Amino acid sequence: MKHIVIIVPPMTSILDVAGPLEVFTRTAAYISSDMPSIKQSYAAHVLSVDGASIVTTSSGLPIVCEGGLSSINYPVDTVLIAGRGSYTIEIPVKLLEWLKKRANKIRRIGSICAGAFILAEAGLLNGRRATTHWQVYDKMAKLYPQVKVERDPIYVKDGNIYTSAGISTGIDLSLALVEEDFGRDVAVAIARLLVLYLKRPGNQSQFSNILMHQAVDYKPIQEIQEWIMMHLDKDLGVEALAGQAAMSPRNFARVFLKETGVTPAKYVEKVRLETARQQLEETHLTMDDIASDCGLGSADNLRRLFLRHLKITPSEYRRSFASALV
Repeated sequence: MKHIVIIVPPMTSILDVAGPLEVFTRTAAYISSDMPSIKQSYAAHVLSVDGASIVTTSSGLPIVCEGGLSSINYPVDTVLIAGRGSYTIEIPVKLLEWLKKRANKIRRIGSICAGAFILAEAGLLNGRRATTHWQVYDKMAKLYPQVKVERDPIYVKDGNIYTSAGISTGIDLSLALVEEDFGRDVAVAIARLLVLYLKRPGNQSQFSNILMHQAVDYKPIQEIQEWIMMHLDKDLGVEALAGQAAMSPRNFARVFLKETGVTPAKYVEKVRLETARQQLEETHLTMDDIASDCGLGSADNLRRLFLRHLKITPSEYRRSFASALV
């Protein structure tokens, strides 16, 4: 039996806990009923730091714990630390001491969201790659300069230490752990049971590139962003966009960069990538059709775009991230 311990600090997000817990308990049930040839399974435990039976979450909904760290009387295979509020509260010394003492005896240690701050405070991330929620990775990088904070991935594995980004990515990380233990077929089956995308790769971006740049107040640039989305298969060079905005190319490029934080060319490339990703996830269109719709010209250009940004081919992306309903 692989004992999975989910540690619940005060004021975490309930999804930090409930998401991974669902993955591991569903996996145990699936193995028991559908995969009797697999001789191992999971036992998931939800524990508080101080032994409290109830921990209040950030939403106010309490989590009932089976005990605290001192109640562990079984070999721990994997520890996951939830922690949306971990960067705003004083991290319990008892938890830090427990992690430092047990780290070398636990096969895998991971975090969800700001739980990475606890791993960093315990020194477990020193010299390692790690991620956390996009809202606080700058803070983490400043507080813990020995940690190689990565801004984009939804989860990162460095040795036997795993960190995941914001809240729902704890589910992605947990599915990755299931795949490590029992293979891709089991992980995909659990994702389907939970009505999720089949499997998001760890280097998937935390958030939509399109959403990232939509918070623009200047209406002419808002209108150009909308026009770009509707005309991805057209010429979207600076001169064409400037003409559509009734500006000079030089002024348009300056204003666009000021309002969005990226150049027009970089924005167009990101939107084309985002749209291509969506079509790979949700349609059966061919690579040539997707490339044409997104204004990339050819499947070769689509492939180069994916390799440059995501380090995988479009075909690999589709296999990893296609919707279970397609």
